[in-house]
Amino acid sequence: MSARRFVLPEVDDTRELGTALGGLLRAGDLVVLTGTLGAGKTTLTQGLGAALGVRGAVTSPTFVIARVHPSTVGGPPLVHVDAYRLGGSLELDDLDLDASVAESVTVVEWGHGLAEGLAEDRLELVLDVDPATEVRTATVTGVGGRWAGSDDGGPDPLESLGGEPC
Repeated sequence: MSARRFVLPEVDDTRELGTALGGLLRAGDLVVLTGTLGAGKTTLTQGLGAALGVRGAVTSPTFVIARVHPSTVGGPPLVHVDAYRLGGSLELDDLDLDASVAESVTVVEWGHGLAEGLAEDRLELVLDVDPATEVRTATVTGVGGRWAGSDDGGPDPLESLGGEPC
């Protein structure tokens, strides 16, 4: 497991982290986002969408639960899910996301405790915002072999994002 922490003073910094992270993602990757309202989950996903070259504006899927953004550049589609209104893992299971995880980059907002079973390898992102300063922090944790680096002590795959190891 590898983890990095980022301080994001401006909203654009959150989007830029998403763009950098999107450059590392490929079909089959799962990203589980956790954070309070206004912490930047959708903003980060907008950066992911930009890096992946997907079609359509990436907006919060709160009321539609899930939205698919096809690639305009021959890459994987972005499946953007908001689990906030779901009553539990059975309702998430009803979305049949496991059928599309292998071909897509799947992002699940409010997915902690619900979406981890969709993929053995995943990124878990926790976003926090200081209400007094509106400065955000993000902790990105890679879970599983995809994010563990090489067996010979090779580089942390998240190291290219910058931030501080944690």
